Amino acid sequence: MSTASRVGKFVRHGARDGESGAGRLLPVTPALADLLPGAGLRRGSTVVVHGSTSLLFGLLAEATVAGAWVAVAGVPALGVAAAAEHGVVTSRMALVPRPGADHPSVLAALLDGVDLVVTEARSIKADVARRLSARARHRGSVLFSLGAWPGADLELHCTPGAWTGLSGDGDGAGHLRTRPVEVHVRGRGAAARPRSASVLLPGPHGRVTRTGKAARRTEAAG
Repeated sequence: MSTASRVGKFVRHGARDGESGAGRLLPVTPALADLLPGAGLRRGSTVVVHGSTSLLFGLLAEATVAGAWVAVAGVPALGVAAAAEHGVVTSRMALVPRPGADHPSVLAALLDGVDLVVTEARSIKADVARRLSARARHRGSVLFSLGAWPGADLELHCTPGAWTGLSGDGDGAGHLRTRPVEVHVRGRGAAARPRSASVLLPGPHGRVTRTGKAARRTEAAG
């Protein structure tokens, strides 16, 4: 049985349940909510996260707590332990690390029945990527790409600061604890005007934490 066939069987057996399928918005942590249109993840949208799996996990965590499923295809380096540390409910997380030539078919099958689907665009041609975004819109899933994706609805990237917990101004010994990050968001429609906010990623307990200030509207993403 091919990878795409196995994934299709998984989807047909009900990865998406009634609770997580309700509503047009999936919840996100309050630390990131006011950066997003509607303060949540809009079903049917395509979201790009540039250069930070920690930020990705921060976006996924609250939805999985609320009962949503997440599937990750074609991102073999993504760690389940790291996802759990950031609050993702990994019992509601399916992994297809190396879909190979079946990558587009696997993504299409996952979008049919999984709330949140994560991938990288490196092996996806632009026309195929657009068709997959259209499928996400039709099926009500949220498609995440770690890296550029043509026609994405929303793009997030972050400017990291220095870690705390090390002696010698960050160059000595110690335990890495928190890291201040500036998160920038821009997109289309309701997200056309860029926003940014300062967060700790990770915060004191490993989760993304707001430093206290509300999101700011900016003229251009940093």
